[in-house]
Amino acid sequence: MALSANLFLRQNQSLVMTPQLMQSIQLLQMTHFELTQFIAQEVEKNPLLEIPSTEADAAPERGGAEDEAYASQPDEPSEDGYDSRTEVLSGDWYESGNAGGANRLSDELDANYANVFPDDGAPQRADAPELISQWKSMPGGGDGAESYDLDDFVAGQTSLRDHLAQQLPFVLPDIADRMIAQHLVDQLDEAGYLHGDATEAADRLGADPDDVERVIAALQTLDPPGVFARNLAECLAIQLRQKDRFDPAMQALVGNLELLARRDFATLKRLCGVDEEDLLDMLSEIRQLNPKPGAGFEAGMSEAIMPDVVVRASADGGWLIELNPDTLPRVLVNQAYFSKVTKSGDDYAFLSECLQTANWLTRSLDQRAKTIMKVASEIVRQQDAFLMHGVDHLRPLNLKTVADAIKMHESTVSRVTSNKYMLTPRGLFELKYFFSVSISAVEGGDSHSAEAVRHKIRTLIMQETPEAVLSDDDIADILKKGGVDLARRTVAKYREAMSIASSVQRRREKKALAKVAGF
Repeated sequence: MALSANLFLRQNQSLVMTPQLMQSIQLLQMTHFELTQFIAQEVEKNPLLEIPSTEADAAPERGGAEDEAYASQPDEPSEDGYDSRTEVLSGDWYESGNAGGANRLSDELDANYANVFPDDGAPQRADAPELISQWKSMPGGGDGAESYDLDDFVAGQTSLRDHLAQQLPFVLPDIADRMIAQHLVDQLDEAGYLHGDATEAADRLGADPDDVERVIAALQTLDPPGVFARNLAECLAIQLRQKDRFDPAMQALVGNLELLARRDFATLKRLCGVDEEDLLDMLSEIRQLNPKPGAGFEAGMSEAIMPDVVVRASADGGWLIELNPDTLPRVLVNQAYFSKVTKSGDDYAFLSECLQTANWLTRSLDQRAKTIMKVASEIVRQQDAFLMHGVDHLRPLNLKTVADAIKMHESTVSRVTSNKYMLTPRGLFELKYFFSVSISAVEGGDSHSAEAVRHKIRTLIMQETPEAVLSDDDIADILKKGGVDLARRTVAKYREAMSIASSVQRRREKKALAKVAGF
């Protein structure tokens, strides 16, 4: 058989992951903070991108070609036709620099302040010219100056280290001891515990280990009580010494905290040499102590969670779903600048690439907002009973169900629900909260959500009485009567995941608390 070479023309389709497509996928799973940083970096690199600082900057008054030169996405008009970018301010009652508008407003509302405060229009008396100059130099003091920022006048939070540094001169008059103490202060964690060994600190500072121990003993007398402890037992012992309650019985109790955690009260009574009533009094004193003495001080900046989607009840009985405008990025593409610069022909290739990147970014942000809206709308539709009646009616839901409903891939839904939050009348929830596994029902009824079942278990345990503490078998039987087919070992797994003790430990604790309360 003779061999020959032939040419064939074949056409096929393939999906190529371009860098821009990969970046569009990454935009979906970015948080609001990460997205803001990414846009700031793009604006720094691209001269055609702009970020409006205020609504006035986002919708400046332009005329002619400049009105069509700016494009902003994903800011779109709302359903009622309102668009903040094209809001016209020329018809307002009062306009800056328009004295006639102000006089007309005063006449219409009968609010001529010149008659009420006749001295306001008089020139200022220069009784203290140096104070007037200082006032005008401050923000908001002079005409046309910026207004005050109230955050500049808020008192700063005192940190634990600053609080301790103010007390050091009173307990350590020697300068060398203060240097050791300053080093030990830097070893504290947020709870006020001292990490590190005294011998290691002595070797690092070139000091005697006995001196370091002496400094630690002096530091343990500082406020808050319990600070500079090496462990929980020492922290509690320090606080009890300051209250003059660290007797041998209390010392034995503090030295056996693991028995207290296991609620082994019988062994504790034997070790402490006290009866049940005295042990209950000692436990009451332990509960009044602070296991984290440094937690009440400012440890760092806490960042509030901003919801990406807001859900409210509408007048027709449904739900009004909208994106949070505070988390929507606003980007402007300055095409007027592109047209002016490219007329000269210089750097045309660079600016063309910048324009393509800017247009791609605005389209990607618009698509991101639409995708989040689609996923959130489907979640609200699926979990309507939860929004109406609470967590007991949370339905089982998976990514595939939402993906099939909105005609998207499961990976896209997974990226959208990652680190995104929804504000509902029931509270603030992460989008992944609404996805839970399904638990079968008795006799083929509707399945139940795992989160709803955990809530039922928690509710049953909270309603227990010391005389009728429910075991895992009892809880499984009650759930089965309510239509939830759940095995005893699954109940135990859910209970341990919620950090709830066993029935034996709960019975001991509830009886002890009942006796303390006087029952």
